[in-house]
Amino acid sequence: MRRVYALLAVLGLVVPFYFFARFIAANGLDLSLFLSQLFANDISTFFAVDLFIATVVFWVFVAHENHRLPVRHRWIAAIAALLVGLSFALPLYLYWREGAQLRGSVPYG
Repeated sequence: MRRVYALLAVLGLVVPFYFFARFIAANGLDLSLFLSQLFANDISTFFAVDLFIATVVFWVFVAHENHRLPVRHRWIAAIAALLVGLSFALPLYLYWREGAQLRGSVPYG
C-alpha cells in the first residue's frame, strides 16, 4: 500500500496545483478574486466547506492517532493540508503511517 499512497500523494500534489497555477497565470495572486470564486455559488461553497471540515477531521485524527502509533513527520502532513490540500496531505500521512507500522511500532488493525 505504501506505493499506492505515494502515487496518490503525488497526484494530490500535482493535479490541484495545475489548476491553481492556471488561476495564478490568468489572475495573479488575487486573494479576493480567489475567495469570491471559491464561494461563488452554493455548489462551490458546498465543496469548499466540506473540504475545510474534512481537513479539520484529518488534523484531529492525526493528533489522536499519534497516541496509538507515533508517525514521524506527521506535522508536515498537517501543514501540507493548509499549503496544498487534503488530497496531498492524507495520502502523504498514510504513506508515513504505513512505514511506522512496518517498523513494528504497532500491529495493523
